[in-house]
Amino acid sequence: MNITAPTWTFRIPALLLAALLAGCASPGGLAPASSLSNANDLASRRALASQAVSPAAWPQAAWWKSFGDPNLDALIDEALSGSPTLKVAAARTRKAVASAEATKSSLYPQVNAGFAVTRERFPAHGSVPPPAAGTWSTQHQLQATLGWELDFWGKNRAAYESALGRAKARDVDAAAAGLALAVSVAQAYVQLEGDYAQLDVAQATLARREHIYALTRERNAAGIDSRIELKQAESALPAAREQIEELDESIALTRNQLAALLGQGPDRGLAIARPAAHALDRVALPTVIPAELIGRRPYVVAQRLRVEAAHKDIDVAQAEFYPNVNLAAFIGLQSLGASGFLSAASRMIGVGPAVSLPIFDAGRLRANLAGKDADYDIAVEQYNQTLADALRDVVDQLSSIRSVEAQRAQQRQALATAQEAYDLALLRYREGIGNYLQVLSVEQPLLVQQSLDADLHSRELALSINLVRALGGGYGEAPVPIAAAATR
Repeated sequence: MNITAPTWTFRIPALLLAALLAGCASPGGLAPASSLSNANDLASRRALASQAVSPAAWPQAAWWKSFGDPNLDALIDEALSGSPTLKVAAARTRKAVASAEATKSSLYPQVNAGFAVTRERFPAHGSVPPPAAGTWSTQHQLQATLGWELDFWGKNRAAYESALGRAKARDVDAAAAGLALAVSVAQAYVQLEGDYAQLDVAQATLARREHIYALTRERNAAGIDSRIELKQAESALPAAREQIEELDESIALTRNQLAALLGQGPDRGLAIARPAAHALDRVALPTVIPAELIGRRPYVVAQRLRVEAAHKDIDVAQAEFYPNVNLAAFIGLQSLGASGFLSAASRMIGVGPAVSLPIFDAGRLRANLAGKDADYDIAVEQYNQTLADALRDVVDQLSSIRSVEAQRAQQRQALATAQEAYDLALLRYREGIGNYLQVLSVEQPLLVQQSLDADLHSRELALSINLVRALGGGYGEAPVPIAAAATR
């Protein structure tokens, strides 16, 4: 059978294209190995069974206002508005958004224009024909070019969605940084409150010991006590003053820490008044834990976004195995010499597709895809661990809160007993019935219980703050601002 020339003209390019496609590199069944954990599969029912549950127990965005301390409110507001740390986080978000926008540009045609004037001597035996051959001449060129990569396989779209996902993760990181800063300020403020409470105990101890020393001097003058008891009572005073100096140092350091968290100098710390924070209401746990925790805790949300971005990177790597089609066109003017440069005879026009196809790349594309699969597995397992750690964090704070509540009940009873014993011993000593050793023996338990009372109060506040942090600090109330960018 005879085949006409036009038929062969049509079939030869088709056969060549089929051969090229047959020789394409192949992914060869590569796929990720990890899968996302289901939050509800993490067993926690027994650990949370005894906890009160309330749908309204999720922290509010301005959770620190629950402490009822205007000074704390002002400090956190100042930190959130002027902290260099948050400004860095915001700049990183802007950089990630800009990177996503740059990636998005590959979805659309690119148009460029240029003008060049080149003075050149053409060789006598080169490609330029006479009369220009062997002479100096000036080449003028004005050209506009159009380039457009046709995204048949979704590679550029997937790359943009990956970059956008990372930008969203950066935005959530900024929210997490804000939460971390607010928690750090609140915890330092609670530390300052605890130092002042311990200072009250130390000053009260010094006052008691000065009173006992005065009584001992009277008893020594009356011949009831010897100089041994007098010196014992006197030696207790420097230790109390030393404790006060130590607490003054701690207060100064904590004020400096707060000033630094605000992004200010140490003088700002000197203006911070004594805290007046009170414990929060009795802790209740939000409903649907841990399922809703994945959308409430910024670090978990950010890690989930990175998992989704890593999955898009796999799509990009898979699309690399398919032909890349670019459409190119140009139009312009070109002439040797200025004469006739703007005439129709100098015009040039070109248009055509360019197709590139991977046939043999020595395993480069497969290695790239395997690397993206591994990146996805890493992101997934990091998310799974982050989720497990987030749930553990909630349970840890609740366990500690329950323990402190139980300790407080025992401590109040111990403090009352120690105070009663001290008052009785002091009364007996004042009346001349008891001796200094009895007063000394009951003072130490009282001091321990008073210090423990201040410490447990600070721990209550600190654990309340930690629970707020563990539950996301009100993050779920506000949408991610950059989320709308995906629809632009």
